[in-house]
Amino acid sequence: MAVVVLAVIAFFSFGKKGSQQSAKTVTVTVGTVGATKAERAIWKSVAATAKKKYGIIVKTKNFSDYNQPNSALKSGDLDLNAFQHYNFLNNWNKANKSNLVAIGKTYIAPIRLYSLKYKSLKSLPKGATIAIPNDTTNEARALLVLKNAGLITLKGTSATKLYSVADIKNNPKNFKIKEVATEQAARVLKSVDAAVVNNDYANPAGLGDKQTIYVEPINKDSYQWINVIVARKKDKNKKAYKEVVKAYQTEKTKQLYKKYYGIKQVAAWDAKF
Repeated sequence: MAVVVLAVIAFFSFGKKGSQQSAKTVTVTVGTVGATKAERAIWKSVAATAKKKYGIIVKTKNFSDYNQPNSALKSGDLDLNAFQHYNFLNNWNKANKSNLVAIGKTYIAPIRLYSLKYKSLKSLPKGATIAIPNDTTNEARALLVLKNAGLITLKGTSATKLYSVADIKNNPKNFKIKEVATEQAARVLKSVDAAVVNNDYANPAGLGDKQTIYVEPINKDSYQWINVIVARKKDKNKKAYKEVVKAYQTEKTKQLYKKYYGIKQVAAWDAKF
C-alpha cells in the first residue's frame, strides 16, 4: 500500500514539475516582410535550433508593408522583427520618434551594376548612360557603388550620408546618371549602357553573374546596408532575445544562404568591414 501511495505522489509531483516547466516556456514572435520560400526555410531552421538549444519557441508573423513590423514591434504586438537594414531602421526611428534597436546582424545582400552591352567596367565608354534608382535610400547606395567602382567621386567621406546626384564631385568619363523608379531599373537596362539594380528586381528579371560588371564591396560604405534583428530598446538585453540571435547566427544559416542565394547574400555577423 505504501509503495502505491509513493508512486501516486511521485506521479503527481512529476506532473506538477512538468506543468511548471511548460509554464516557463518562452515564445518569441518575429516579424518579417514578404517572406519567400527561402526566408521561411531559414526561420524554420532557426526555430528548430532555438527550441533544441534554448527551449524557446520561435514564431514568425509575415507582413506585406515595410512600415508595419516596426509599428507592431513598437506597440508590443511583436517581440522582434527581422526585415530591415541599419539605414532603414535609423530613418524609421527618426520619422516616428522611436528608439527601436538592432540586437544582432543577419546578412548583407550586395547590389550590382549590370550591363547587357559591356562585359567590364573598363569597357564602359565615355558618356555612357548609367541608370540608378531614384528613391532617396537606394539612390545613395547606388552612388556609393559607382564611387567604389572608381567611376565617380562624391563630396565628403561620410559612410552614412544619403547622397544624391548633386553630390557627385568628379565624373571623369562624363557618364550620364539617369535616375529611374527603383522597380524600373531592370526594365530600362536594354536602353541604357548599365544600371544599378536592387536584388528584389534583379532576380525576377533574370539578371545574374553573366550581366554583372561590378559587385558592391563589403566595406565601411556598405555597413549601413546590413540587415538586422531588432527589438525595443528596453528589451535589448533580454536573455531569450539574445538566444534567438544566437540561434540565427549559425553555420546552418550560412549553408541555407548558400543553398538559396549563392553568393548574393552574405552572413554579416562575422564579416570584416
